[in-house]
Amino acid sequence: MTRNRFAVTGGIGSGKTALLEILRERFPVFSCDEIVRELWQEKDFRFQAGKLFPDCTVDGHAEKGLVSKRVFSDFKARRSLEEFTHPIVLSRLMKETEDLPVSFSEVPLLFEGGYQTLFDGVIVLTRGEKERVEAVMKRDNLTKEEVESRMNAQVKDGDRTGTNVYILPNDGTLEELRARTEELLHNLGL
Repeated sequence: MTRNRFAVTGGIGSGKTALLEILRERFPVFSCDEIVRELWQEKDFRFQAGKLFPDCTVDGHAEKGLVSKRVFSDFKARRSLEEFTHPIVLSRLMKETEDLPVSFSEVPLLFEGGYQTLFDGVIVLTRGEKERVEAVMKRDNLTKEEVESRMNAQVKDGDRTGTNVYILPNDGTLEELRARTEELLHNLGL
């Protein structure tokens, strides 16, 4: 069976959720963020994370909110969390998509982790910085500084390049994104 595993990535606030909803109408769609949310519900995961971040625990289990505040202000802590979570998340993702002829998976830190080689193609969603900041402030109730801190932790759009990388601009309406997505899918033979 021929398998086409595609990653969907882009900076925070680029519109990945909207793109995934469009893709979900025709294809199986997965999300590393959803897998991470599921992991934080697991007692064993929180216990293991608590060993990494003992100052962010309640009753020996890591608290997601405390860990989030810590990792976005401490580069070493962020790297520790990524080194702990990424292998677990990617293992689950690969297992979920292994028997599918076509799948799309949101992988926010794809290039940061060097995981693009795990996929047959990568769709990079781009959007203006101002629009991204405003969208995330509204969506997550964060300050501009908090959003910019998270953006600075990510690879810049211009550095998301390589073989089988497809740039998808999201600088208009939802219908414009839908039309561009359909055009890309057509060009990919999907």
